[in-house]
Amino acid sequence: MSGSPLQRVSRALRITLALGAFLLGGLAQAQPTVIKLMVGFPPGGGTDAIARILAERLKDQLGTTVIVENKAGAGGQIAAQALKAAPADGSTYFLSHDHSISILPLVVKNPGFDPAHDFVAVAGFATFVNAFAVSGGTPSKSMNEYVAWVRSQGAGKGTVGVPAPASVPEFLVKVIGQKYGLDLQAAPYRGSAPMMADMLGNQINAGVASIPDFIENHKAGKVRVVAVLGGARQASLPDVPTFAELGLAGFEDVPYYGIFAPTGTPKAVIDRFSEAVAKVIAQPDVRDRLTAMGLTVGYMSPQQLASREHAYAQTWARIIKASGFQAQ
Repeated sequence: MSGSPLQRVSRALRITLALGAFLLGGLAQAQPTVIKLMVGFPPGGGTDAIARILAERLKDQLGTTVIVENKAGAGGQIAAQALKAAPADGSTYFLSHDHSISILPLVVKNPGFDPAHDFVAVAGFATFVNAFAVSGGTPSKSMNEYVAWVRSQGAGKGTVGVPAPASVPEFLVKVIGQKYGLDLQAAPYRGSAPMMADMLGNQINAGVASIPDFIENHKAGKVRVVAVLGGARQASLPDVPTFAELGLAGFEDVPYYGIFAPTGTPKAVIDRFSEAVAKVIAQPDVRDRLTAMGLTVGYMSPQQLASREHAYAQTWARIIKASGFQAQ
C-alpha cells in the first residue's frame, strides 16, 4: 500500500468505517417490517388488552410496526404450536401467561410443543394472581356469603367458570370445593372473554380467572371479586382478602406474564426485544395502566424468565400429580 504511514492508517480507517456502515445497514434491512405479537386468547380478554398496551409502545422502541395477532383456542395451545412453526427471525413472538407455557405440557399428553426445546424466553414483565369472583345475579358480597348461598341453593352444588380446561383455575375450583365442602364443578370456556360474558349475563354465578380478567367489571360493580390468591392482598383490590387469610394456604406461588420466541432466534434479536420491553414497562403511564389491571409490574431478563417458568412448572407438576389428574 503506497503513501505515508499516516495516509495508510487513514485509508484503513475509512475502509473499516465503510464496512461497519455496510454491515449496520444490512442488519437494519434484516429487521422485520412487521412484528407479530401472538396472543392465545380471543380479543376482549385481559391478556389481549395487556398485549395491545405493550404493542402500542414497542413499535416506538423498535422502530417497527408491532401487531397483536389473536390465535385463540385450546387455552393457548394453538398459539404455542404456531410459535413453534414460526420462522426464528424475530418476526414472531408469543405473549403468554403461565397456562400456555407451564401448565399445558403437564395436562395434555401431546400438546404439540415442548417449551424447553421449542421456545426461548425473551422477557418477563409482570406477575399476577388468580381471583374468585361472583356474578351480579348472586347476593354474595364475600366468600363466606357465596358458600352459604350455594348451600342454600340445593345440596351445595355450584358451577364455576374457568377460562380454559385443565387450567390452574380449574384445579383451584376443585380445591376450593374441597375446602368448603361444596360440590363445585368447573365449566371451561375458550378464554376469559366468553366466560365474562356469561357471568355478566348471569348465565353462570361465579368464575376463577386472573385479576386482569375481572378488574374492570369489578370496579363497575358488575361482578364482585371476593377472594384472591397469592401471599398478600393486591394493591388494585385492597379490600379483598387472600385465600390464605380465609384458611386456604399453599397457593402463594403467583403466575407470570412473559414473552417467548421460537428457538433459534438470534441472541442479538432476543436481547434487543427484551431491552425494548424493559423500557416500555418503565414508562410511568404504561406501568400505571398495567398496575390498574391487577398486575405487579417488574422486568425479568430472558434468563430470569426461563428460571421462573421452570420453577413454576415444577410447583404445579407436584400439585397436579397430588390431585390425581391424568394428562389427556
